[in-house]
Amino acid sequence: MIPQNSGLLDPSKFVPMSPEMNLRFAPLFVLILASCSFSLALDKPNILWITGENFSNDLGCYGQANISTPNLDALAEAGIRYTNVFSTSPVCAPSRSCFLLGMYQTTTDTHNMRSHREDDFKLPPGIRPITHRLKDAGYYTANITHIGEEEVGTGKLDLNFVNEGDIYETKLWKDLKGKEPFFAHINMPEAEYDIYDRKSAEKERVPWVGEEWHPKVATAENVTPPPYYPDHPVVREEWARYLNSISGADVRIGKILEQLKSDGFDDNTIVIFFSDNGRLTARGIHWPFDQGLRVPMIVRGAKNFPEMGGFQVGAVSDRVISLLDLTATTLWMAGVDRPLGMQSRVFLGPEAGPERTYAFAARDRIDETVIRMRSVHDKQYHYIRNFTPGAGFETLNRYKEKCFLVKPLMRELKAEGKLTGPPLELMKPFPTEMLFDVKADPHEIENLADSSNPEHKEALSRMRAALDTWMVESGDRGYISEPADTVAPFLKEMHDWFGTPDWEPYP
Repeated sequence: MIPQNSGLLDPSKFVPMSPEMNLRFAPLFVLILASCSFSLALDKPNILWITGENFSNDLGCYGQANISTPNLDALAEAGIRYTNVFSTSPVCAPSRSCFLLGMYQTTTDTHNMRSHREDDFKLPPGIRPITHRLKDAGYYTANITHIGEEEVGTGKLDLNFVNEGDIYETKLWKDLKGKEPFFAHINMPEAEYDIYDRKSAEKERVPWVGEEWHPKVATAENVTPPPYYPDHPVVREEWARYLNSISGADVRIGKILEQLKSDGFDDNTIVIFFSDNGRLTARGIHWPFDQGLRVPMIVRGAKNFPEMGGFQVGAVSDRVISLLDLTATTLWMAGVDRPLGMQSRVFLGPEAGPERTYAFAARDRIDETVIRMRSVHDKQYHYIRNFTPGAGFETLNRYKEKCFLVKPLMRELKAEGKLTGPPLELMKPFPTEMLFDVKADPHEIENLADSSNPEHKEALSRMRAALDTWMVESGDRGYISEPADTVAPFLKEMHDWFGTPDWEPYP
């Protein structure tokens, strides 16, 4: 390879050739360029991100029952499975904006759901999408939707920045051939409701994407939903559909991994599987509870790049990782230095940074629903602060009211006096502070914020301070409210898309 500072690539040093010389030396130039391309393909691994939509650690390899995930389980056996990975937001667009940049969404002003789509917003100077950095390093970039005629991905971007130019170069798997090294991203259609025809308001029940063919491993009869929901047929049916949606995602992932092998890419490709945010359930997505933020991550190394190190086969790691750290770690895999000032950290290999003590997250406006909350996890405790008095699980969000049948069901049962225990507690407004011991209480039922236990008091004090420090050091912009005329169109959009419940006046 030609050193960058050699001067040999300086256009001012080139001497124009005659047409005769061009014809004479053209074959030699083609041969040289082909050799350079071949050398580059050997020097760097391909990198494949597979992003699950809206699910937590609900795979067979994480111990979830009534599910079939043989392809992801096998991927975990061949790589590293991480158990303490947390998204920076409990909803897709802010989370994706974060890990595509390696910067907290609250730092870059991309924290409100589907913001900056129609204004002149530009990212702060020096902050760039990871695909642009990878392209500069010689990578071909793809956001894959199809392998042949088979749909394997949605091509989803859903970023809160739209004025940075093309993010990817292609959406077709076939374009990867001859383009190594490549960075390919495949966004699973699962787990998601089939909402993007924009006709959800007209439907009695919004189906799940792929519901008609997903493996029916989970049924209303064999599942045990979390205890913060009432024991009711609707709850069990929706929980089963959620689990079957993940089983369906695994079917698609099997086809992707098989194609990777058949095309001869497998031994040159690092595969990273993760989800963009937590569960597509009533208390999951949108809320910064543990299962709205905790996401699976599996990393499998490339056989032809053993020198990279750190890819222990069949390993399980409880290292605290922010999904933010995916960015710097992917750049390391590509041989790209972590940019100065990037908040993302490398979590793998010889250049791994210090392990995080804490993983931080933020919830701000989602659709028409303006609620501000902040969260910090360590390996044992989870602290949540609510900045919006009166907000809670019952707060209106039209998407959740229409698609998540458990939510209106719980309203009805509450009105009938049929809710007790944790389900009834969930219907109360959120307190200002919540502290949970997620090891002893993985469902986050018991709020320890007012506990007199010295260990709980110490954890509360420590995590309060950690959150305060992070908010200042990261330049959290959540305290700056969006103008009313920015929020108003979302109310109309959500009404037209999902409808408005009878009990809520509109407009």
